[in-house]
Amino acid sequence: MAVTFADLHTEAGLKALDAFLSGKSYISGSQLTKDDVKVYASVSGKPSADLYPNASKWYEAVSAKLASSFPGKAVGVSIGGLAAVSAVEAKVADLPLCFEDAADDDDDLDLFGDETEEEKKAAEAREAAKAPAKKKESGKSSVLMDIKPWDDETDMKKLEESVRSVELPGLLWGASKLVAVGYGIKKLQIMLTIVDDLVSVDTMIEEVLTVEPHNEYIQSCDIVAFNKI
Repeated sequence: MAVTFADLHTEAGLKALDAFLSGKSYISGSQLTKDDVKVYASVSGKPSADLYPNASKWYEAVSAKLASSFPGKAVGVSIGGLAAVSAVEAKVADLPLCFEDAADDDDDLDLFGDETEEEKKAAEAREAAKAPAKKKESGKSSVLMDIKPWDDETDMKKLEESVRSVELPGLLWGASKLVAVGYGIKKLQIMLTIVDDLVSVDTMIEEVLTVEPHNEYIQSCDIVAFNKI
């Protein structure tokens, strides 16, 4: 249930606060909450330890926790008038505080939720260090090749089987067809997709397709089209 404190800048208001804090460490329980900060902002200064011992002890506890979150040296300011005090209370009520573990770690207090540029950069550096390095994705290419036999007596079915038997990381054979060249000779026209960083078509032609055992059927290979995907 919500508790109302009125006129905390007066003796009557401080007396009521002192009575409320009797036997309590904080306004709403055993840990610092936004309720404490809101009331703290409405009190003009530290209550007298002689007149208001409970309020004075509470004020010192809240001050200590706030001081750990604001290491800079304060020069001191004053807020005049009830309207000014009400404005401070309204702003403090909206502050995104974090007190889930305030009893164990005072540094968890976060009044404003805004990071400085230095803090943001440090956080980004920590996240970058934790995250595994992402491997850069290699591009792919679509290639159309002409594969020619030795003569019209070459078994084109076995020639295609020989071509498709070539297996390399990043190589995928696609559709194919036989195209007439002349004098009864046909060539194999075949599509393939490659991962650029893994497969060199020129090397595959020179070191695989046109050497044993594939050169039993293959006389030569030509790249007809080469397109980035």
